[in-house]
Amino acid sequence: MTRAQQTLSVLLLVSSFYLSLYLGLVPLNETIQTEIIPVLPFYAVIVFGCYLLGRLGLAIFTFNDVPEAHAELQKEIELAKVDLRKGNVEVD
Repeated sequence: MTRAQQTLSVLLLVSSFYLSLYLGLVPLNETIQTEIIPVLPFYAVIVFGCYLLGRLGLAIFTFNDVPEAHAELQKEIELAKVDLRKGNVEVD
């Protein structure tokens, strides 16, 4: 089973479970059934967004500097300046 198939299987399982809760097939307290179950998808989207923002922040925080890439980029900038000067473009 591939990772995509596993992901789809888990998503189908979760959506089936939510649908059974939403339709009242699983007996729950009336307060939970009317006030909590209908807003669970919104909370899921918010939690997923928070997870992605946290993951992005962690990736930015732990971003490694690569001196070789910096040197290579500086060489490319110098080459671009030389090419632009050949084409009579003013570069600082």
